[in-house]
Amino acid sequence: MEHLRHFALEFRKALRNLLPIVAVVAAFQLLVFRRVPEDPVQLVAGLLIVGVGIALFLQGLDLSVFPVGKNLANQFTRRGALGLLLTFGFAIGFAAVVAEPALIAVAEQAELISEGRIDGVVLRVVIAVSVGLVLVLGILRVLRGWAVHRILIGGYIVVLVATFVAPPEIVGLAFDSGGVTTNVVTVPLIAAIGIGLANSIRGRSALTDGFGLVALCVMVPMIGVQLYGMWVYTFGGGGGTPTTGAEETGGTPLWLEHVVGLAEMVRDVAPMVIVVLFFQYVALRRKLSHPLRVAVGFVMVLVGLYAFVVGLKMGLFPLGTQMAEQLIDRDVPALILLFALLIGFATTMAEPALVAVADQAENVSPAGINATAIRLVVATGVAVGIALGVFRILTGGPLHYFIMVSYAVVLVLLALAPKYIVALAFDLGGVTTSEVTVPLVTALGIGLASAIEGRSALLDGFGLIAFASIFPIISVLLYAIVLDKIPRLQKEAS
Repeated sequence: MEHLRHFALEFRKALRNLLPIVAVVAAFQLLVFRRVPEDPVQLVAGLLIVGVGIALFLQGLDLSVFPVGKNLANQFTRRGALGLLLTFGFAIGFAAVVAEPALIAVAEQAELISEGRIDGVVLRVVIAVSVGLVLVLGILRVLRGWAVHRILIGGYIVVLVATFVAPPEIVGLAFDSGGVTTNVVTVPLIAAIGIGLANSIRGRSALTDGFGLVALCVMVPMIGVQLYGMWVYTFGGGGGTPTTGAEETGGTPLWLEHVVGLAEMVRDVAPMVIVVLFFQYVALRRKLSHPLRVAVGFVMVLVGLYAFVVGLKMGLFPLGTQMAEQLIDRDVPALILLFALLIGFATTMAEPALVAVADQAENVSPAGINATAIRLVVATGVAVGIALGVFRILTGGPLHYFIMVSYAVVLVLLALAPKYIVALAFDLGGVTTSEVTVPLVTALGIGLASAIEGRSALLDGFGLIAFASIFPIISVLLYAIVLDKIPRLQKEAS
């Protein structure tokens, strides 16, 4: 009965979180295009299915991913098994990313647009290895107590230097690849490992030291992809026929499509589950606490994720793509920027990974961080970032200049912001580019670049995800600075 009440509560929250997307879509359809959306019943059904999916997903996380991740981190630390812990970090990072659906979608787009010069599978392996290695670095950071802001500043200096050396065809893709490595499954698991490690070590703070792993998982793939791009465009061939891309199957029964889709979801999550079970039963030789509850939780995560994706495909994705095409046909830059701003805010508020991490931050924070306020601040950052990215495509400005200025602002704010927020701010920049945001934003960027004369889909179409990752960092740092200043101002006033 308690689980049913919890599910009903999460379902209501999910529907409330989806309302901004519905409001944006309805406003543009009725006020701008002055037409009723096609098949409104399917749109409502898709919305309800998304709500059910998010509720199942979040409840499944509480039963499986969070406790298992924290427990594994605690057991490794208590045993002093540093080698096992680092091996686990690499394995879970690689397994979580190599089959990530958003990354597969971006890799396929890159291979198609580059006419086969960029190999989609190699790109995914490069990114997965980068994430595995950076998780090793992140775990060492928590264990040794290294300041995360120093690692991030040094890492992003390397990223920016690489943008001047890397071929322009790879820069936007590299920044986008960093954003899509973190999804609704990997983010909670990685966050749980970091928080579990910090809680198990005396003198560590869950807020200051527990967060930061997601931020590193966003940063290092940017370097890896740019190095891969340098190799491809210096020594690689001239490209060939791309091997990726969806084939028309036609006539497939609906039930079979759902079976195949669910099987693909199982395939995407299976590597992580296998890694967790291997280290739990083989490496540590310990049984799971409450295995039935954990198993039910993992099933709920799978079913919830699948329902979430099905609901988006039924209602919101087709409508979002159609609206992007309508806006491009209208050729009114102000409307395109307004749509980018509003849809960026709305999709971020609906991100399950953001909900999960914001709740975790509120639970471990002694600094008065509010989960709802964090989500509003992050969504505002994403909205501004995507709008600026669309402005860049419309005006044709060089991507690396925009990125450099944005990260320069981040560096200035790092010097002013309280240190407890730094790791969380960079982590929140990584959770904004997940299953809801990436497909819509990628479609918008490539669609705009393809439709505007003088723009290249490869050079200009990618990059919006990078803006959606940077600007939440800026907004959260600003939020923390204000939050930190208010008590001081009140004290001075009194």
